[in-house]
Amino acid sequence: MTDYATTRDRVEHYFDRTATKVWERLCSDAPVSRIRQTVRQGRDAMRAMMLAQLPADLTGARILDAGCGTGLMTAELARRGAEVVAVDISPQLIAIAQGQLEARFAGQVTFAAGDMTDAAHGRFDHVIAMDSLIYYHAADITAILHRLAERASGNLVFTVAPRTPFLMAFFTLGKLFPRADRSPTMIPHAFDTLSKSTGQGLGRVGRISSGFYISDCLEYRP
Repeated sequence: MTDYATTRDRVEHYFDRTATKVWERLCSDAPVSRIRQTVRQGRDAMRAMMLAQLPADLTGARILDAGCGTGLMTAELARRGAEVVAVDISPQLIAIAQGQLEARFAGQVTFAAGDMTDAAHGRFDHVIAMDSLIYYHAADITAILHRLAERASGNLVFTVAPRTPFLMAFFTLGKLFPRADRSPTMIPHAFDTLSKSTGQGLGRVGRISSGFYISDCLEYRP
């Protein structure tokens, strides 16, 4: 059974109390292990792939960065001229993103800690959600996309963990740990299954596979 609120709270607990420093270091130029370097490189490549789905000039466009983390995507969107609403479930990651944003972009970005689907964030031209839906079941992803699409005039670009043998092995292994000891578990999805859940409008963009980072970029146009 899916439970969006329960998973969301678990993700918040993980990133706000357990993994903040790890993600701050990963999303920087600081030295990291060889394994984490492959993840960093994969995330950099994915960010570029997702940005390529939007116009090069975003001047005047209002973009939701749903699950902004430490703000790398936010900065790139602002650099293209967008007005960005950067939302993350973790207040600590929001604080890091605010601190790292160049002062020249401060007037273009609104930061908010909380639920990325909250209607209070307003309407958008486009939505980007990088690695922020990877912990949810298909029914929850569908509900999130539909809620966001109601307030977006353009496309929704997001990532999911693909259903590969490698990721399925990690998914199965994660279930062996006591629930209290687990980090949020990525849930791999087959495109066809997810497409049946979301209905018309889901399309493939591409896959990034870099060491321990394997992620599919998808686009939703309802």
